[in-house]
Amino acid sequence: MDTKWLLVDTPQKLLRAVNNIEKSPVLSIDTEYDSFRYFKEILCLIQIHASGTTYVFDPLGNLDLSFLGKFFRNRQIIKILHAADNDIRLLKRDYKFDFNNIFDTHRAALLLGFKQLSLEKMITQFVGAELKKSKKMQRSRWDNRPLTEEQLRYAVQDVTYLPELYERQLEELKSRDLVQTAKEAFAKIASCNWQEKKLDWQGHIKIKGYYSLNQEQKELLKKLYVWRFRRAKEENRAIFMFLPDKSLLELAQNTDNLQEYLSPEKIKLYGSEIAQIIKEYRQKHL
Repeated sequence: MDTKWLLVDTPQKLLRAVNNIEKSPVLSIDTEYDSFRYFKEILCLIQIHASGTTYVFDPLGNLDLSFLGKFFRNRQIIKILHAADNDIRLLKRDYKFDFNNIFDTHRAALLLGFKQLSLEKMITQFVGAELKKSKKMQRSRWDNRPLTEEQLRYAVQDVTYLPELYERQLEELKSRDLVQTAKEAFAKIASCNWQEKKLDWQGHIKIKGYYSLNQEQKELLKKLYVWRFRRAKEENRAIFMFLPDKSLLELAQNTDNLQEYLSPEKIKLYGSEIAQIIKEYRQKHL
């Protein structure tokens, strides 16, 4: 399906988008965010399909997007999303938006008894079209600017088919007398909120190799595990990219040779902090 789309990155384009969205009783919504590289997910794009055109809004730009709130909370406008939970959580977190009258095509498919719930499968099943999705694009650097043409086309395609998918699923829900059940499920999704990651105080015991350590090494591993969580949070870096589990385990076993387990860059950034943790631990257990 060919679709018109517009990257909204100027006040003039924003005005054009607002005028069109205001005329549409149905909005299809999606987002692109990076939860792979960051401790706290970064919302990178908001895509809204309205009246045949998809508008791509950049939350990392300088435009004020708070105006979208009036559409999201409007009970007369249907908002269609697929697996809406994370989209709604991030939009609430960053903009304090409220959501009413949503339709989640993922939850609808689940209520209808489907086992394969990806958007690609739903589009094929209900619409008879094929989405060209790729893991490479999904995990691309959505936080980098400028975005590539390939990235933008990838972001646009998801919302393009949502209106037709919604119509087909709604027919099925009506035929099975599941509309009210669906509405109740959608309302719960609309009420979800973002929650900050919390430290799992027993998370260190899940690290592969933990049970091969002696008691002192286990205690040191826990201290390193807690330090890593807090530092990754401070730097807003994914925990596994900050220091992987394997490095923590090796550090707990061989405290005298940090350079064997950390890159020169990480020795420079964190070596003194890790050395201090080890020093304090040793002094405590003399």
